[in-house]
Amino acid sequence: MAGHHPPPPTGGGGPGWGHCHRCLKSGGAPPPKPSARSFAAAIASLLDTDLLPHASPQHPIRPCQREIHLFYLRYKRNFGMRRLNLDQLQALNDVVQLGSFSAAAERRGLTQPAVSLQVRQLEERLGIRLVERGGKRVRATAAGLVLIERAKRIDEAVADALESVAEHRSGISGRVSLGTGATVCIYVLPPILKELRRAYPGLEIVVSTGNSPEILKALEENRIDAALVTMPVPGRSLRATPVLNDELVAVFPMAEAPMRASVTAAMLAERPVILYEAGGHARGVIDRWFKAGGRRCRPIMELGSVEAIKKLVEAGLGAAVLPRLAVADPSLTEGMAIRPLRPRVYRRLALVLRRDKHVDRGLGELVRAIGALAPSAGRGAGATARP
Repeated sequence: MAGHHPPPPTGGGGPGWGHCHRCLKSGGAPPPKPSARSFAAAIASLLDTDLLPHASPQHPIRPCQREIHLFYLRYKRNFGMRRLNLDQLQALNDVVQLGSFSAAAERRGLTQPAVSLQVRQLEERLGIRLVERGGKRVRATAAGLVLIERAKRIDEAVADALESVAEHRSGISGRVSLGTGATVCIYVLPPILKELRRAYPGLEIVVSTGNSPEILKALEENRIDAALVTMPVPGRSLRATPVLNDELVAVFPMAEAPMRASVTAAMLAERPVILYEAGGHARGVIDRWFKAGGRRCRPIMELGSVEAIKKLVEAGLGAAVLPRLAVADPSLTEGMAIRPLRPRVYRRLALVLRRDKHVDRGLGELVRAIGALAPSAGRGAGATARP
């Protein structure tokens, strides 16, 4: 049997699993053609075994074995190409979405070098550039855009898989973040959150407050899951569902209440007025109402807290325009007189989600609970003003 090669050193498919042209030149007759299964098993054994230390005169390393093994060692990293790292894909998406590595690092709670390394490793695995700098902003290359689009499907598939597993558990758990204004947080959310906690004790709902533009920016950057804010809602990436019409009313110190049943912009502009701070959507609705009445209001104070405004009005320092939600409870408005505006004006509250947001069971329950506010919108808007 001179010239006939021995079987691979570790169990992979028996003798004669294959020959290259160099092996056949040794003079031995080729063995019987192996089956596809035995060939695959031998290759797997070859790649998974460090052959060189096992070489011996009795079991020399064939030239083809050596070449395959050295090739495998050299390009071993690329054999894992199909198992992409989800963290690297998310890092790429964040960098392109936010336009910088530092912003992506802040969102992910990592250092900038760590995020840079994730993106670089992904580029090395794929053998192509995925991002490039254009001025001060990092942008995706054509290949990067394709990968990000496909990665969204991967993310959805992973979320769907986790959701399917969750369906086998009793109850709902997890963490959902909601951004909204202070008035809604104080006067609308408490009963909703109480009921959700009672029904789903494992569900954690985290609420943050701010003005509408700030909340919507956080939503666009995916730092929160949902928003309940005053319309309008700009941005093609967001989907808004109106849930509540909240009437804006004039509030006066009781001793300075006007005799008329309603108040015009001209009447209110003659008094010292305390308003929301500029920049929020509710303040924009108020400013447009004054403008439509031919007046420009110059507030003596601008505050971000509705409760602080109420206290100042109660102290006799001026009138205010506030959401009816904030003054609907008579026990909380003693010392104040409330009048509807003429013409009446409303701010429209909407539940906002990203269009690409995967709605899991926890977020779905929050959306359902807030959506239940919609039937009560008419009753809240049409409440009778209290003198």
